[in-house]
Amino acid sequence: MSNKVLKIGMIGGGGGAFIAQPHQRAIHMDGTRRVVAAALHPDPKIAMNEAANWPYPLKGYGSYDQLLNEQADLPKEERLDYVLIVTPNFVHFDPAFKAVQLGIPVMCEKPLCMTLDEADQLVAAAREKKVPFGVAHTYLGHWTTLLSRHIIRSGLLGDVRWVDSSYIQGWLATKLEDSDNMQASWRTNPKAAGKSGCGGDIGTHALMQLRFLTGLEITSVSARLENFVPGRMLDDHFTVYGKLSNGGKALVRASQICHGHKNDLAIEVVGTKGSLVWRQEEPEALTILLPGQPDRKYWRGCVAANDGFLGDLPAWLMAEPKIPSGHGEAFHDAYARLHRFFEADVRAYWEGKPFKNDGSTYANVSDGRAGMAFIDASVTSSDQDGAWVNVSL
Repeated sequence: MSNKVLKIGMIGGGGGAFIAQPHQRAIHMDGTRRVVAAALHPDPKIAMNEAANWPYPLKGYGSYDQLLNEQADLPKEERLDYVLIVTPNFVHFDPAFKAVQLGIPVMCEKPLCMTLDEADQLVAAAREKKVPFGVAHTYLGHWTTLLSRHIIRSGLLGDVRWVDSSYIQGWLATKLEDSDNMQASWRTNPKAAGKSGCGGDIGTHALMQLRFLTGLEITSVSARLENFVPGRMLDDHFTVYGKLSNGGKALVRASQICHGHKNDLAIEVVGTKGSLVWRQEEPEALTILLPGQPDRKYWRGCVAANDGFLGDLPAWLMAEPKIPSGHGEAFHDAYARLHRFFEADVRAYWEGKPFKNDGSTYANVSDGRAGMAFIDASVTSSDQDGAWVNVSL
């Protein structure tokens, strides 16, 4: 493969947007990728002004249409290698669809879009154009998430009976959207966020941890989407009981009104032979619970194959950590791992070689669609007083 530095165009990220910052740090972490162009804001004047004053040199555009239209006129070797979309939810679909139509790979923030119909269109377009498409479900990038996936899918815990996957926060315990808080304002507005607030924002992360680790789908749901803050337009508390594709059961829950909780994403997978527990706020470790044995705690960088529980471990997985155990990886490293895996597919794509984009190392467009189908079914179920609703798989 070529060792050229990949050129990335960023759509969104201006106006103090939070999520652009970890993305751009992660992109630059390996020295093999670089943000070189950006449409930073919907107001062209603000977009160009922010580009001129960005912390590092990049080419600014007054709109994402201007950025993408310019790509159409460039030779293949001069085009952006991929675009990163870090806008609020309602500005995901249009630039993603247009980039794919141009044959440009896309890494899009979650949730994928606003509606299941939009998701179906993106899946169809990505398949037709055979373009790599990633969805930035950050926590899949933790090394311990990848190890957890290997443990569960290797059958070391037996058949999955029960999964409890949750993401609990407290930052929206008051009506913060009535202040000048930009993050709260758009996340609680159905025109910007979609059908579900808490569920779409962080419930999809809990769902994706479940799907990524177990390989199972939630086939039907009984859901409650609730508002605890008076006057809020979207749910701030999200509880879904689900049936799994193997006959097991699951609870997917999220809340943004629980005082004291920060970014408490957690998952427990219960199998017929044992259980696995992982928490995002302690991302360096996972715990294995086996009947009649002491708990086993595995730390990134201190894992050895064939230890009496683990069997052989994939060479690529063992080679992935970049720093020794005890020097903590974190949020930015998880993002960097997603971009690193996506980079491999992007390089193969531009060189006309086969690429995976199969959801095994980062979420792809089909995974993004699964998130939208889950939200769609959950909203319908909640509107019907928790009635069981099938998920459109």
